[in-house]
Amino acid sequence: MNNILEGIRSPEDIKRLNILQLQQLSSEVREFLIESVSKTGGHLASNLGVVELTIALHFVFDSPKDKIIWDVGHQSYVHKIITGRRDRFGTIRKFDGISGFPKGGESVHDAFDTGHSSTSVSAALGLARARDILGERHSVISVIGDGALTGGMSFEALNDAGRSPNNLIVILNDNDYSIRKNIGGLSRHLIRVRAEPAYFKIKEGVEHTFVRIPGAGKFFVTALNNVKDLIKYTLMRRTIFEELGFKYYGPIDGHDLHDLIDILSKARLMKGPVFVHVCTQKGKGYRHAEENPHVFHGIAPFKIETGETIKNNSISFSDVFGQKMLRLAERERTLAAITAAMPDGTGLTEFSKRYPERFFDVGIAEQHAVTCAAGMAKNGLKPVFAVYSSFLQRAYDQIIHDVALQNLHVIFAIDRAGIVGEDGETHQGIYDLSFLGHIPNMAVLAPCDYKELEGMLEYAVMEHKGPIAIRYPRGEGKVRLLNTDEPVIWHKGLKICEGDDVTIVSAGSMVEAALRAAAELREKGIGADLINARFVKPLDEEMIIGSSIKTRKVVTVEDNSIMGGLGSGVSGILSQNGVSVRMKMLGFPDKFVKQGARSELFRKYRLDPDSLADEISRFVKE
Repeated sequence: MNNILEGIRSPEDIKRLNILQLQQLSSEVREFLIESVSKTGGHLASNLGVVELTIALHFVFDSPKDKIIWDVGHQSYVHKIITGRRDRFGTIRKFDGISGFPKGGESVHDAFDTGHSSTSVSAALGLARARDILGERHSVISVIGDGALTGGMSFEALNDAGRSPNNLIVILNDNDYSIRKNIGGLSRHLIRVRAEPAYFKIKEGVEHTFVRIPGAGKFFVTALNNVKDLIKYTLMRRTIFEELGFKYYGPIDGHDLHDLIDILSKARLMKGPVFVHVCTQKGKGYRHAEENPHVFHGIAPFKIETGETIKNNSISFSDVFGQKMLRLAERERTLAAITAAMPDGTGLTEFSKRYPERFFDVGIAEQHAVTCAAGMAKNGLKPVFAVYSSFLQRAYDQIIHDVALQNLHVIFAIDRAGIVGEDGETHQGIYDLSFLGHIPNMAVLAPCDYKELEGMLEYAVMEHKGPIAIRYPRGEGKVRLLNTDEPVIWHKGLKICEGDDVTIVSAGSMVEAALRAAAELREKGIGADLINARFVKPLDEEMIIGSSIKTRKVVTVEDNSIMGGLGSGVSGILSQNGVSVRMKMLGFPDKFVKQGARSELFRKYRLDPDSLADEISRFVKE
């Protein structure tokens, strides 16, 4: 049998295939995905679930003229393969390779850059309105998952789009999953819709009967619609999407190419907003991903035969956080944990099992999570919101308006702070110091090792009053980087090394790199005062000012954007206290950081120990 995938270089090649060839292509794409992602790692289960849907979309629509927007974009691998990037697929999520998410700079077929959930309907409606104002003629399609649909922004967009005259197609990829099993009222609604095939069978029969009536005109068309509505209200309530104003089609088997092509072809001709409900199986075609879709949502390189990942089993900052939360919950009955659809990634899975009455997964809804935490704190609980740094960005106003303004004791456990790596620009956690640091009442801490993380979480829960954030990096760290049992004390830092030539101020994961750089500097005859800030806000002014007056040269080292980060804070207190020194800030520049391994990105931006030693040495000698 010929390998059809080898001949697919653009969506135009798909349009020449018949249904049997398209089905063969689906099988070949699945095999290619499993083989490729087993070597590179990446988002596998979500992509296996949308193979037929993606092929049908490109068969029916004309990309790049027609605009297909993938919500989040972690399910866009099949789209990338079909749109001419198969030969480079081995570089996905790698340094200088192709992105794991849609990028307009990478291909004209990527209509809108995505990486976070719940944005596609808003973007699609904007594209559709621009199209109509400019007098253009093409289709605009949003592909959104049922997990992403729990995000509040998607409902804002659906509410607007449903009353809009603009032609727009929203496709719901309903696999009953985001990363974990979906929860909440919307999930229950979709389950009910999926369970009501009777309405759709009768609806088709009614339509067929009316069409066969000779001379059926306007009267019968109106009667048909009335009868269809009567049947619908008799057998089941209308879907929420119809109530919002969409023409609703579904549920449709998302792995039946014939039905997909048929319904998408009809939707393309419809006027106004259309909602197509497609049911798929996450991990389809690979047994291990079907049985454990949450594991294969984002997976490291793995063995195809067994599904076992090829990585060591060392613990991470997330694991340490989760274990400490369990111990704290034993002592503190008012402690509660909140996650936004990330119990596994944030280390809270065991907490959810042991303390289900104090664990709340709110779905992909970070804004709601923060304000809900504020309500808990207002009434006497100690809520800990565990969230990735890049996802906390979406709750910025709630942090200010609902937490900080009332000085409520909400603890933000900020995972994936700093460079995340392979997920690229949309996921790098290099802005949290900047957007938290200027909020009144907010305290921000950064542990350099597991022991400090445990001590900071203990302090935040048991001693602190008011909003407090603890930021820590992705992956592994040192159990004990520093040989000290110094407790966490309000706004106090630690001086790790003594020297007269330069003051180095660092925090969090960068303390280890700064410590190694200080050792290299010592070999070059340069003595450094190395300060582990611990508290990035408020800083230990007394320690920093005293050291700066002594050395008159200050270097800050951080895994955050230089704009508004640790360096800006140090510069501010020196300026406000009239301390004149030479200063150099080392961190990430005012640009978006693309994907790559963390070690590669630290080298590129000269934040690895050798580069730090070189940068500081040249600064001291200038």
